[in-house]
Amino acid sequence: MSSISLSRELLALHGGTPVRRTYLPYGHQSIEASDVQAVVDTLQSDWLTTGPKVEEFENAFAGFVGAKHAISFSSGTASLHAAAFAAGLQPGDEAITTPLTFAATANCVLYQGARPVFADVRADTLNLDPEQVKSRISPSTRAILPVDYAGHPAELDLFLDMAEKRGLVVIEDACHALGAEHRGRKVGSLCHMTVFSFHPVKHLTTGEGGMVATENPRYADALRRFRNHGISSDARQRESQGKWSYDMVVLGFNYRLPDIACALGLAQIGRLESNLARRREIAAHYTSAFRHCTGLTLPVVRDDASPAWHLYPIRVQTEHLRAGRDDILRALRAENIGANVHYPPVHLHSYYRTKFGYRGGEFPIAELASGQVISLPMFHSMTDRDVDDVVEAVQKVIHCFAI
Repeated sequence: MSSISLSRELLALHGGTPVRRTYLPYGHQSIEASDVQAVVDTLQSDWLTTGPKVEEFENAFAGFVGAKHAISFSSGTASLHAAAFAAGLQPGDEAITTPLTFAATANCVLYQGARPVFADVRADTLNLDPEQVKSRISPSTRAILPVDYAGHPAELDLFLDMAEKRGLVVIEDACHALGAEHRGRKVGSLCHMTVFSFHPVKHLTTGEGGMVATENPRYADALRRFRNHGISSDARQRESQGKWSYDMVVLGFNYRLPDIACALGLAQIGRLESNLARRREIAAHYTSAFRHCTGLTLPVVRDDASPAWHLYPIRVQTEHLRAGRDDILRALRAENIGANVHYPPVHLHSYYRTKFGYRGGEFPIAELASGQVISLPMFHSMTDRDVDDVVEAVQKVIHCFAI
């Protein structure tokens, strides 16, 4: 990557020339010819869904994360819902999670008729704060749902210790964290259930899709039934056994990931390590370029963690700037840098305000961070020029608004 010379031109927001001619999104899929061929081969096969590619993909994924079982689903949200079901959440139960996440993390608890209980985040990593979780455990608590925010693993050992002492289930939302490591072990091999997403902006894509990894065969069986209408066998199993009858044993959903999508995911698994290496390279370049930028707080990495860098979230310190976060965001987008915000706090969405009476101020660290954070473009197919453009645009905008 080339060094950046700081542009002191007029901001594009104010009529100046943008750093880039074309828009650079915050995230983007990477599809190669081998991916396309894998999908074509499956389209020309006998099975488009519930076929052999599903099991192949699940086995390869389990091997990558080091889990005994991996069960695929039609989306990360479906995976979260299934994990909440397998954990036994039901009306009257509570599950503790973070407000600084996508709504699906909390919604999956509601899907089971249980209540999501929020706890504040740590000021450094923006992950769920174990001390805050401890203070919110009640006789109704059945599960803890930490989120690996931006791809940085939460303090999983502390949550697992709490769970063991109180008979709880830890469902790790690792939708940002495929390939991340906690204390030298890959995420996916640590918690009772770990949920992943294969949305196009993630490290591996199946279009839409998700996976739950677990060591527990009882959870694995429940997950497989839940994604298949609650039926105890699938079509391929029945055909191989020469059977036609089947039995619905629980109320489930059609959350299956088809062979077409699994073929795409399977084709990409071999590139995961190189994808992760590229994201880490980009993150290191951002950190080096911005470490002396007044008005920015950069992501913190704990010594016991190796993040997967789904996001690179900077936080704007407005006391050092003549602009707020939204002004900075608009200025970056005018420079054709597709910065984004992750996330509006879940408890302040209209639905949660109405249903639970949240008014703001309940989780001050998460709420403050949500008003400061900007996610810079981060995806493994970014070129060096793309990365340099992001650096130049951020430096240009921050310089313009510096006090």
